Amino acid sequence: MSSRTGAGSRVPFARTLARVLRESASHHSRLCPRQVLGARIALLAGRELRLRLPCRDRRLIAIVETDGCFVDALAIAAGCSVGQHTLRLEDYDKVAATFVDTRTGRCLRVVPHPQARDTAARYAAGAESRWQAQLVGYQRMPDDELLVWRRVQLASPLAELLGEAGVRVTCEACGEEVIDRR
Repeated sequence: MSSRTGAGSRVPFARTLARVLRESASHHSRLCPRQVLGARIALLAGRELRLRLPCRDRRLIAIVETDGCFVDALAIAAGCSVGQHTLRLEDYDKVAATFVDTRTGRCLRVVPHPQARDTAARYAAGAESRWQAQLVGYQRMPDDELLVWRRVQLASPLAELLGEAGVRVTCEACGEEVIDRR
């Protein structure tokens, strides 16, 4: 498992980020800093895994560690969804996500930089509040000041995560049906 904080680049996909944020905001009453984090995290993962986003061919699986608006923006940017079996929620109340390239087996975990909240103010001069500074700053900050990412290994084999499509089994403990032999 290697650790990496990345090479800082200004938001290289500014038009893509703006589109994702517009679409995400349309699902909510407004745009918030967590939506920006979700979008930025997914876009970085796509670049690092060398995938074209949004990924519509089920090649990319995102495992998110919280729910809410963060996940909505991440799903839009990544092209992952619960309905396509490419978005999983393991709720630890952490703004974090692990991305799995199902063809190569490469996995990347991305979290906000521990100093991101404080650093955001430098990128949002004149912001009216800390919240506003985060909203604006997160859109402008270089990746390496906003996010921390590293390659990881799945705790279970990829085949276990994917399951076997169309294979239904009965749980030995409770007798209920289990879809895709997961």
